[in-house]
Amino acid sequence: MTKQPTLTKADLIEEVLRVTELPRKESETIVETIFESIIDALQKGDKIEIRGFGSFRTRQRRGRVGRNPKTGEKVDVPAKKIPFFKPSKELKDFVNSPEAAPSEAAPS
Repeated sequence: MTKQPTLTKADLIEEVLRVTELPRKESETIVETIFESIIDALQKGDKIEIRGFGSFRTRQRRGRVGRNPKTGEKVDVPAKKIPFFKPSKELKDFVNSPEAAPSEAAPS
């Protein structure tokens, strides 16, 4: 089985660098700022909506009793918030339509 390619933060920085022709440090700052803004908003409980891409929000997960897989011992798992991403209809369509490249379909 071959490993699927993975897009990393470094790849995103390279793409910003290529498209904008900005210096590497500025490209890194742009990508970092986007991620930090999303994280900060989620920590505050805000919803992030990016038209044509999707939305990020948090969901509350209830506490439960789990089991330690090694010992079988019962363990209390506390309630917590988890990040949740819901793709937009446009993103779902792009993913399911290989002939339409996002750069061609997205208005400039």
